[in-house]
Amino acid sequence: IMFSVRSLLVVALSLLFSSISTSLWAEQSKTFSDYVVYYNAFSTDMLQPSVAKQYGIKRSKNRAMFNISVQKKIMCTTGQPVAADISGKAINLNAQTKTLEPRKIVEGTAIYYIGEFSVTHREVLDFDFNITPEGESNPYNLKFRQQFFTE
Repeated sequence: IMFSVRSLLVVALSLLFSSISTSLWAEQSKTFSDYVVYYNAFSTDMLQPSVAKQYGIKRSKNRAMFNISVQKKIMCTTGQPVAADISGKAINLNAQTKTLEPRKIVEGTAIYYIGEFSVTHREVLDFDFNITPEGESNPYNLKFRQQFFTE
């Protein structure tokens, strides 16, 4: 069984926040050709203090983070983690842009990218990431919208 920190975060969050709607932090995915990109974004105050400390993440209602991992599709498996060049931005409804700076985390065979950014109550962000898996020349464009609640 392939076990990644991404999976650990999802499990930890599910245990920690059983009273919060899973739609607020649930992992999502999008398929691009031979790859599946898993992504989510949530408030950093949802993290357990020990997890935040381990990854150098500031816990706050006014801070959020994203988590992205790229898996190459391989028949009869859950996929193979691959490194990727990832750049991104988030734009709020007032057209203010936040440049997102992913940092690569490697644990065993797991590879994922996390980054933090500030948010305000009820802020809606349109995320736009360009993801180029290692060995590929053309980026895949991942877009999603998320609203954050800080109160």
